[in-house]
Amino acid sequence: MFRFTGKVLSLTAVALMASSAFASASSLDELAAAAKKEGQLTTIALPHDWCGYGAVIDGFKKKYPEIKINELNPDAGSGDEIEAIKANKDNKGPQAPDVIDVGLSFGPSAKADGLIQPYKVSTWDSIPDSAKDADGFWYGDYYGVLSFMVNKDLVKNAPTDWADLLKPEYANSIALAGDPRASNQAIQAVYASGLSGGAAAGEAAGKAGLEYFKKLNAAGNFVPVIGKPATLAQGQTPILINWDYNALAGRDTLKDNPPVEVVVPKTGVVAGVYVQAISAYAPHPNAAKLWMEYLYSDEGQLGWLKGYCHPIRFNDLAKKGAIPKELLAKMPPAAAYEKAAFPTLDEQKVSKEAITKNWDSMVGANVK
Repeated sequence: MFRFTGKVLSLTAVALMASSAFASASSLDELAAAAKKEGQLTTIALPHDWCGYGAVIDGFKKKYPEIKINELNPDAGSGDEIEAIKANKDNKGPQAPDVIDVGLSFGPSAKADGLIQPYKVSTWDSIPDSAKDADGFWYGDYYGVLSFMVNKDLVKNAPTDWADLLKPEYANSIALAGDPRASNQAIQAVYASGLSGGAAAGEAAGKAGLEYFKKLNAAGNFVPVIGKPATLAQGQTPILINWDYNALAGRDTLKDNPPVEVVVPKTGVVAGVYVQAISAYAPHPNAAKLWMEYLYSDEGQLGWLKGYCHPIRFNDLAKKGAIPKELLAKMPPAAAYEKAAFPTLDEQKVSKEAITKNWDSMVGANVK
């Protein structure tokens, strides 16, 4: 049996009510039949080189060739996705998105604004409670953890934890992948360093992270530029702190010139989550739900993993032995992710405020 929210509609009812949502089904086949009748799915903000989305979309098309995928604005941000729903509430045309993939904070706010509808996929129970709305309005899809991307030509002994970065051997070597006064990736890196030092989640970890980077800067190890794979390769920032999926993709792009090692720290493993949701005004609600079923199936989850984004069901897949060995071989050990912390929205809010407001006075490094 597949778990869906709402009332049960028969295929006869769907045929009579082609424009209405197939909110529940006794099998995936029934949902697929209803989705095929709609014939289209409209996505937004899904660049093909992000998290392996190109292959994921192709996989859905191959499985359900009767459903056309209309891709809107691949390079849009989370805010743009929300605005697209708002702007097309009364529009059932091609500019109205059926589904969205947004940053964690946008899920609860979209729910509060009545912009998304509830739906629980059949693999619902294997999604961590901390990464989903209890009523099914939004649910985590994939995540990355903060990692150390290391130029092995210049750094012979790769750091294994945050405390290692303070060592003299890493002088003029370490950079963030963004400005910690504005970049979520950089803010979460500061937060992770605070957690690593034993601080409690939330504001305490944010403040502890500032103290840590103050020490890192005073030691002469911190390089105040926005690091990228190019600056790592050039030797300007031999150690770059960024999301693991960006680091792994950057490693592939550099093609062993220079050789790169991607390290998940032993402590302070912080995960950044994106979430999926279905528009409350989706023109193709059944196709949207079938898309969710595909994304949260083993096949869909492995599709994201091939793009180096850890699917939200990663631990479940690993326990089942469902992850191909050759895929795992390209990534840090699965055990490195078992201690990943998923900051709550409240924890993110208070730590972000502490970090962004006090970076200048505490650390004093103008990152640009």
